[in-house]
Amino acid sequence: MTDRLPHEKGFHVSWDQMHRDSRALAWRLDGKGPEEGGAWRAVVGITRGGLVPAMIVARELDIRTVDTISIKSYNHQNQGAAQVIKSPQAELMGDGSGILIVDDLVDSGKTLEVVRKLYPRAHFATVYAKPSGKPQVDSYITEVSQDTWIFFPWDMALQYVQPFRGQD
Repeated sequence: MTDRLPHEKGFHVSWDQMHRDSRALAWRLDGKGPEEGGAWRAVVGITRGGLVPAMIVARELDIRTVDTISIKSYNHQNQGAAQVIKSPQAELMGDGSGILIVDDLVDSGKTLEVVRKLYPRAHFATVYAKPSGKPQVDSYITEVSQDTWIFFPWDMALQYVQPFRGQD
């Protein structure tokens, strides 16, 4: 067995795919909130990756109250201890009841574990989930293997790729 670089077992997500998967997440969450009619009080996106799906979910579910929580746990592709560097409005959050917290991916679950301790009654939703982090998530759309690196569209640029065989 050979050691692979992260991009060699990669899952590339386009803007279109992120939009479709985020809408699917909204569809899954529609009517599941604890407020009257199954509504949610607010959406909180975990920065930075959760901002795009949080915006799409908020739009699809007609949720006008949107805030963010900033957690830093990655330095490029190396994960360290998660730390809160910006919190949402305390009066909005309470214990998290009626709050939908959205991120792009749960990997190890360490980021969501930190946020879950702060807001234990919130609903945690991610677009993508890896097995180690799944226990921290209430709703997700697509599971990928733990050793898969997800390349999100905001991290990528279009470039020429050499064909597998031969020349152009």
